[in-house]
Amino acid sequence: MWLHSLQVIFAAACFVRLSAAVFADEAWNVDYHYALLGEPKEETTFFHQPNPSSKASLIYSLSEQGVLGAINPRDGSVVWRQPLLRDDTAQNASFLRAGEDRDVVVSGLGRQVAAWNAADGRLEWDLIVDGDLADVEILALDEGTPTTGAKDVIALSGGEHAAVRRIDGATGAVKWRHPLDGPDVPYQVSASATELYAIALHKTMLGYYKLKVISLDPVTGRKTDEHMLSSESELTTTDTIVSVGANSASPIIAWTDSAASVLKLNVLGTSGVSSFNIDKHGEGAVRRVRMHAPRHSNALAHFLVHYESDTAHWAEVFHIDVRNGKVEKAYSLPKAAGRGAFSTSVIDANVYFTRVTQTEVVTVASASHGILSRWSLQGARVADNSNSTPEPIHAVSEVSFKDNAVSAVRTALYTSTGDWILLRNGSPAWTRPEILATTIAATFAAPAEAEALVKQLQAEAHSNPVQAYSHRLQRHIADLKLLPAILSSLPQRIIDAFFGNSAEGGIGHDGFGFHQIIACATKSGRVVAFDAASPTKILWNRQVADLQPGQSWQPSLYSPRGGVIVVRSRADIGVEYSATDGELLASTLPVAEREVPSSKAMQYTIRSGGLEATLGERSAWHFVPANGETVISLVPRPINDPVASIGKVLGDRRVLYKYLDPNLALLVTGRNASRTASFYVLNTVSGAVIHSSMHTGVDLDAPISSMMSENWFAYSFTAEASDDSPKGHQLVVGELFESLVPNDRGLLSAKANYSSLESGAEPFSLVHTYQIPERISKMAVTRTRQGITSRQLLAVLPDSNALVGIPYGVLDPRRPVHRDPTKDEQMEGLVKYTPVLDFDPKWYLNHQREVVGIKDVETSPALIESTSLVFAYGLDIFGTRLSPSFSFDILGKDFNKFQMLATVAALAVATFVVAPLVMRKQVDQRWKLL
Repeated sequence: MWLHSLQVIFAAACFVRLSAAVFADEAWNVDYHYALLGEPKEETTFFHQPNPSSKASLIYSLSEQGVLGAINPRDGSVVWRQPLLRDDTAQNASFLRAGEDRDVVVSGLGRQVAAWNAADGRLEWDLIVDGDLADVEILALDEGTPTTGAKDVIALSGGEHAAVRRIDGATGAVKWRHPLDGPDVPYQVSASATELYAIALHKTMLGYYKLKVISLDPVTGRKTDEHMLSSESELTTTDTIVSVGANSASPIIAWTDSAASVLKLNVLGTSGVSSFNIDKHGEGAVRRVRMHAPRHSNALAHFLVHYESDTAHWAEVFHIDVRNGKVEKAYSLPKAAGRGAFSTSVIDANVYFTRVTQTEVVTVASASHGILSRWSLQGARVADNSNSTPEPIHAVSEVSFKDNAVSAVRTALYTSTGDWILLRNGSPAWTRPEILATTIAATFAAPAEAEALVKQLQAEAHSNPVQAYSHRLQRHIADLKLLPAILSSLPQRIIDAFFGNSAEGGIGHDGFGFHQIIACATKSGRVVAFDAASPTKILWNRQVADLQPGQSWQPSLYSPRGGVIVVRSRADIGVEYSATDGELLASTLPVAEREVPSSKAMQYTIRSGGLEATLGERSAWHFVPANGETVISLVPRPINDPVASIGKVLGDRRVLYKYLDPNLALLVTGRNASRTASFYVLNTVSGAVIHSSMHTGVDLDAPISSMMSENWFAYSFTAEASDDSPKGHQLVVGELFESLVPNDRGLLSAKANYSSLESGAEPFSLVHTYQIPERISKMAVTRTRQGITSRQLLAVLPDSNALVGIPYGVLDPRRPVHRDPTKDEQMEGLVKYTPVLDFDPKWYLNHQREVVGIKDVETSPALIESTSLVFAYGLDIFGTRLSPSFSFDILGKDFNKFQMLATVAALAVATFVVAPLVMRKQVDQRWKLL
């Protein structure tokens, strides 16, 4: 019976292993990808049904980074997305609208108005207007148009040709255009079921603003009325304008005085202004007032005003009498500590408000203050190691009713930690770390446990055998403290090892160095850290820099030792944090100037006149580019750039000696007048030029990327079209040698010591230029612990949203030109040089995924020599592990551990069974001899 059970277990285990070998694709196991939209904006985020005949909704958002997309509320996956803003430094107002029961969403950004298919993101039409958009709205008129496509769009633009336009929702054609003459600034447009209103800001001689309301005929665009609202001297800035309601049964405009003590309301179409005193609910002053109103034209004319102080928030609900335009306060929602978020939902004509605090989710009807549903938020908190609870920033909700009661509430909540969370009845369904889309600096850090083990092993390797044995014995005795934890986890570790899952442990239990910590600094002053091998779980999220509104910072992150991350910035002092949990360890000195990573003693500053090197307070040297060129970038050789061999072994076993200098850097300059770019390899200690080259006809508006590693460099640029050749992209790779004669070190052979200041030996350069199919925006290179593994050039391709790893052997400048390689060169792996370099599909690290908006790439060596960790960030987050020389020091996933263990077990059983037979045979033979 037991033998039959063993056979069943053996067969099941073999089936599991074979299934894994068939279905598991390593390409999707060792890498990860966050397809992000960016920080969602409150006014451009909503639930909407892409198919009017279905009740299924998607979450639509146009983010702060100018990315339009749809999110599946079931699992948080991206259904589709469209990057609208290529340059995220531009400060453009953005708008996103959706008509009732329509399968199209309309966006406005910069000067472009566009309609997109709500289901798949396909562009239906777009229109460029002659001025920056001030507002975009959907016309609420129902003129018998079909349910497919968009309703007509109203666009308000400013500038010299300020105007209001009505755009055909089906074709994008302009039906009419009403110019807005005069010095008034267009502010917003609003539409009711019968009227169209354009609001402009009129500045008085005393510097105050008055609100001008222009009524337009929505059919012809002719002006029917115009009047000023009596705001007296209350509007000193547009920040006190709370809201202009749009596409509702009774659109309104609201504002407060500068002290936020009085709320003023006007129903558009009337001249009366209603005033309501703002209750401060304590001594704290009101610092923000927001309005939440339904955008459906058939909804009840109810709205909510949300008040915030530094310590609490509360709200008031108002009703509008549509017949006489009178506004009255209906009820109040009580004060709650901390920040909170409110959202509006409409079912038929009924309006519902959902409130999210730090502890609960509450839904009420606009007609009465009675609570319809309440759920606790204890399970939805996001880890924030700054000793503060994450606070709600804004939210959108969708309410479902069943049997005249609230059956479910889905709320997409954005928190102060930068997480976008979907709450289903108060419980988190998924989390999207949209804060990572604003990453501006990143670094790898080894856990303290792994770094401590590496240091101990190095100490044992560099001591005599007696000391090494004593050190190891003491280390093993100290490890006995961990014996209880090891014994408790032993069964699971045995099972993982049995089925081949023990290659990756976790932080603190990682023998291969895959579980390093990645720290990302964001634009908002936060640092977010996660495991490089398990990125789905954020380790910690901390506010590092206290930035004021409109303030920016330029952080630099690095890890001086295991378990420690240092954050430096011009706007704040540098501090040290624990890489594992984000605990504040120590403060360091501030950095007052823009610095380029360099050697420990020298500092390099990029100025308009060139590059200046300073040693302490003294200027060491100053590099001034020729012909009025300006400095574009300076890329030094990485500080941690190990070299396994000082020479390159040829096929005949002779050696070409590399020109190795840790103080090398690649400087890029350009001149717009002549459209030229120059590239200099500098010695950053002496300022001497080691190698230089100049290219003409360079498109300086396109990105110029460069990198420096070991004794070779690479750069890429876009060449403009000429009479001889079309516009194209070029990749240049150069390598520096002490001499081009094998086994000869040139002038350095007679020198016992080397000095960057005194050595007159210049390297010999070999350079190859390749025509590549698309531009490269950023370069990096793989790194391993000892530098033995061959390297790959990592290139970001922004046009195809991809990241490629080009083997260095393909780029080697020693590839023979105009001839086939010799046998010795073939032994080195050299092939004939071809000027055109196509990107092999096997080089694409992202495979079939699109990695959008990558700004930079960081690499780090693993503990095993074969593997390099790669992390790319920008809009998207992407990471992977590379083995340029294959995994020569680790067993792959295809290695059948079960088969090996079964073979060993079978041999043991066979030995146990056969041993008595052999012994009996030997005894019988001895008796026969007698």
